[in-house]
Amino acid sequence: MKALLTDKSIFEMQAEICKTLTNPKRIEILNALKTDERTVTDLVNILGASKANVSQHLAVMRHKGILTTRREGVNIFYRVANPKVIEACALMKEVLFEQHAAKRKAVSGA
Repeated sequence: MKALLTDKSIFEMQAEICKTLTNPKRIEILNALKTDERTVTDLVNILGASKANVSQHLAVMRHKGILTTRREGVNIFYRVANPKVIEACALMKEVLFEQHAAKRKAVSGA
């Protein structure tokens, strides 16, 4: 018999995903993966971070189900597991830009 997900369990799962995305480097990684899958080396070059640092963030996001991987020879390619994660991040970014614009407008008195 399948266990039913309750509102409480969904909220707890949502909080875990949100906690995972509180690190700016992880959001940068998602941004780098929004259009294509990439290797650790690709991400190191894009982000300008150490391989150890990038690998650590990738492992956390993979463990939480945000990213998936596929192996091709010696390379492991990372991609976003569900494109809605990218949409959610883009929506939040829009909210932040709107808040920033509203604050600037309020300060300028317009």
